[in-house]
Amino acid sequence: MKSKVLLIDDDIELVGMFQEYLEQEGFEVKTVHDGEAGTAEAFTGLYSIAILDVMMPRMNGLETLRRIRTNSQLPILMLTGRGDDTDRIVGLELGADDYVAKPCTPRELTARIRAILRRAQSAPADTSQQTAITVGQLTMWPEQRRATWAGDKLELTSTEFNLLEVLARNAGRPVSKNTLSEQGLGRPLARFDRNIDVHLSSLRHKLGTIADGRSCLQTVYRLGYQLIKE
Repeated sequence: MKSKVLLIDDDIELVGMFQEYLEQEGFEVKTVHDGEAGTAEAFTGLYSIAILDVMMPRMNGLETLRRIRTNSQLPILMLTGRGDDTDRIVGLELGADDYVAKPCTPRELTARIRAILRRAQSAPADTSQQTAITVGQLTMWPEQRRATWAGDKLELTSTEFNLLEVLARNAGRPVSKNTLSEQGLGRPLARFDRNIDVHLSSLRHKLGTIADGRSCLQTVYRLGYQLIKE
């Protein structure tokens, strides 16, 4: 079954090139050229992932992302200007799963899409992983892509879920940012990449605290991040 890609970008020529390449790679692609139409399409629930350009007229990509996240956890890959760190960080804080800097090649975009989908759609193969992971008040069901804190459902993006699962499976031990990037994002950590830090900051706000009032998610100097195991 083909994965359906929603491509939201006002650059008609670029969109056409991406669409042609993605369709050759086996994806089904729907293109729209403004944020309002993109938001409406995202809410249909028909798509596996959305590709969203930051710079669009009328309603830019960041506002579009904000609106989509009010009612959908659809994986979203942002297209940002090269070197525009502000848009990247804001996009991640608003719930984007990852970003690609423009100009980018169709091959690079396709590889990033597949990495996100692989993690979002993967199910553990062996039965030993078909049970819940429990760390303190956190419970995760990886095969269902579901997580709760003290019984309350956690609203997590696909990437947040991936990263939290890696931390939960290693609870009580520091996990390096490179490991988190490889296992959570499906790619090696790039130099100066703030992606992991922004996602983990978002997770801190969504998770509760432990008995002494500290966040259950701690930074370990020079080693990475650790989910505290009470």
